[in-house]
Amino acid sequence: MDIKSRLKKIFTLRLLLGLFIGGVLGFAYYYFIGCNSGGCAITSNPYRMTAYGMLFGALLISK
Repeated sequence: MDIKSRLKKIFTLRLLLGLFIGGVLGFAYYYFIGCNSGGCAITSNPYRMTAYGMLFGALLISK
C-alpha cells in the first residue's frame, strides 16, 4: 500500500468519524436543549440540527 492510498483511507475514516460524532452531538443538542416552542429556526427541527452538527463535526475533525 503506497502513501497516497494510505492517506486517503485515513482522511476518509476521519471524515466519517467527524460526521458521525457531529451528528450525534447535533441531535443531542436538539433533544436536551432545543427549542420547544418552534420559534427557533435551527434548533426546533431534529433533522436540521443533526445536519448542522454533522457539518461542524466534519469541519472540526478535518482541520
